[in-house]
Amino acid sequence: MRAAARRAPPPRRRRRLAPAARRAAMWVIPLMLVAGGYAGFLLSRLPIGQAIGSAAADGALAASAALGLVVTDIEVEGRETTDAATIMAALQADRGTPILAVSPSRAKAQLESLAWVRSAAIERRLPGTLWVRLVERHPLAVWQHGGTQELIDREGEVIPVRDLSRFARVPTVVGEDAARHAAKLIDMLAHEPELAARVSAAIRVDGRRWNLRIDNAIDVLLPEENPAAAWTHLATLERDSSLLKRDLQAVDLRLPDRVVLRVNAAAASQTAPVKKLRPAGRAT
Repeated sequence: MRAAARRAPPPRRRRRLAPAARRAAMWVIPLMLVAGGYAGFLLSRLPIGQAIGSAAADGALAASAALGLVVTDIEVEGRETTDAATIMAALQADRGTPILAVSPSRAKAQLESLAWVRSAAIERRLPGTLWVRLVERHPLAVWQHGGTQELIDREGEVIPVRDLSRFARVPTVVGEDAARHAAKLIDMLAHEPELAARVSAAIRVDGRRWNLRIDNAIDVLLPEENPAAAWTHLATLERDSSLLKRDLQAVDLRLPDRVVLRVNAAAASQTAPVKKLRPAGRAT
């Protein structure tokens, strides 16, 4: 006789939770997670919890170091003035330090607190490279205001440097609002570099215009409107007739059609020459 074919047992039905049980689970599970998280938080506030967390973190870092995740190279881009040792101290890292122990956010904050650093970016490039990109401040001028002198950058922001003696060749700008306008002025002066090198100070007048001190002896009064044209014309006069080598007290360029020269007291008996001023872009 042929054996009767066995029928496959019917698939077991998965028991569905009753609606009340499902609703209870929807509340109980999140509450258990919240309770567990809160318990972990409370434990972390206790000395024993902190010790357990610290030990676990140390163990994880030691394990990562054993796998070769240690600092082997530190690449720094953009460094011109900031001391290398100062950068290393801010990173709190050296070769052999577990790379996961270096906090990019903390290192960024430390670097950006340094006097010469405008901004910083730090990356951990596994397995062992720390990459640092610095944007440094560049000294533009010494800002004299309110009886103090401070070094400023192109944005007019103060670079907190105590010793200004090594910046003796940097021009001085004077006035409460001089820092905000210094970059524009110095860019204008740079179009006549030979004459610009002789500018020892620039004084902001009434928040509208500048007076320049040339060779630390002659005052040049620039106009409020189109000072660049007046500056170019002065440079031309100096090249053609050595105007600023005369015994002068001041050169007044504020009038649109002439240069007024004020001589020193020793030369007061001489008549101050008046020359027509016809620079490009100014009225004649």
